[in-house]
Amino acid sequence: MRFYPILGVLALAACTVGPDFVPPKPATPAQYLPPVERSDKGAAGTTPIAAWWTLFRSDRLDALIDQAVAENPSIAAAGARLAAGQEDVAAASGALYPQVSVSGGVGRNKINLASFGFQGQNPVLNFYSLGPSVSYALDVFGGTRRRIEGQAAQLEVDRQQLAAAHLVLAGQVATAAATIAAARAQLAALDDIVANDHRNLDLVRTAQAAGTGTRVEVLSAASQLANDETLLPPVRQQLSLARHALAIFVGKAPGDWSPPDFDLGEFFLPEPLPLAVPSALVHRRPDILAAEAALHAANADIGVATAQLYPSINLTASIAQGATKPNLFFSGASSGWNVGAGLFAPIFNGGTLRAKRRAAIDLFNASLDTYRQTILAAFGQVADSLAALDHDAQERMAQTTALDAANNSLALARESYRAGQSSILQVLDAQREYQQARLGLVRAQAQVLTDTIAVLVATGSGTASAS
Repeated sequence: MRFYPILGVLALAACTVGPDFVPPKPATPAQYLPPVERSDKGAAGTTPIAAWWTLFRSDRLDALIDQAVAENPSIAAAGARLAAGQEDVAAASGALYPQVSVSGGVGRNKINLASFGFQGQNPVLNFYSLGPSVSYALDVFGGTRRRIEGQAAQLEVDRQQLAAAHLVLAGQVATAAATIAAARAQLAALDDIVANDHRNLDLVRTAQAAGTGTRVEVLSAASQLANDETLLPPVRQQLSLARHALAIFVGKAPGDWSPPDFDLGEFFLPEPLPLAVPSALVHRRPDILAAEAALHAANADIGVATAQLYPSINLTASIAQGATKPNLFFSGASSGWNVGAGLFAPIFNGGTLRAKRRAAIDLFNASLDTYRQTILAAFGQVADSLAALDHDAQERMAQTTALDAANNSLALARESYRAGQSSILQVLDAQREYQQARLGLVRAQAQVLTDTIAVLVATGSGTASAS
């Protein structure tokens, strides 16, 4: 047929309309922290590793994160979405190939002879049909290919979201483990404080009974004991919440599973911290990579909308067997076929198609702004974590100094009391300062661990299984 050469030329001249995606090159800072705030921790150390939590050298933490990755429902849901995305790409790719189908039917018809100008009794006939058909949409302007490209980009979004889910879950598990260790250390310090309060109260009561103490001293010691006991319930609640959260992270009900009792001493603080250079962060963070993939998908949507402005061509062919009796079904006289080509070209639609293309461009610009904002938020998170870690180091040093000073002050107060040069209240005050300094140091050490986890999450690349 004469139109076949024309269709062949169109197929050979097929092009893909719309812009080709080029990953943006965002401007990245030279360092994470401003010069006035920058410390050694603001510079890049060793290269970040996927399983960053292994840097703490806690076998129990490693095992717990592995269990969480294997059993957490949110991770399973993200994995299922990724699998669905892979099937969506396969489904979209099928449009590049001819579509073959077969149809058949059986029916009983009564023919109206009068409608054909004949007279007589209208006959009743059975009808049988069966045959395959083939259709093929020529992707002359690349609309199908752009649609597949968009689905593949969305698949990358799902893949990076799975990596982000791994990263966030590992950070949540590590933070909960650190919270358990910190709460247990605080409870141990508070138990010692309360025990000392009881001993002090017994001491002043004994002194009062012997006539060397006063009721004011007894009331002061009792008040200190009551105040220190109020510190225990909030820390116990913090411990309970961390244990319950950890159970949820590993896919267990709190009543059915108990986490390990972590200790601060079992966590090794890595020095120096493994930080990627700022220019490499945009190629490591799953949320940034997901935003870039979403931008790619929006770019492909522009191509799809553009292709709808151009003509579309569809080729069809079918073979059919039709007969009024089963024994005549496969005879040559019962065979029929048709071959055709269809052309659809939009001419006037009230501006709908062009509006859709403009909308696709606007959505691409929105995705670009989201991508830029995601990068800014990532650098902000890293900067916040590094600044917090620097401030933690300053606080820990100050708390260590305060503990040493309080310890020396307590020793002098006890010596002065034994020499009869001071009252028991002075000893109690010195002991209170020492206990508070000890508790403050425990909290500072716990905060260093928690903020170290935050830095590693902010610059990590997810688990090995997610990559």
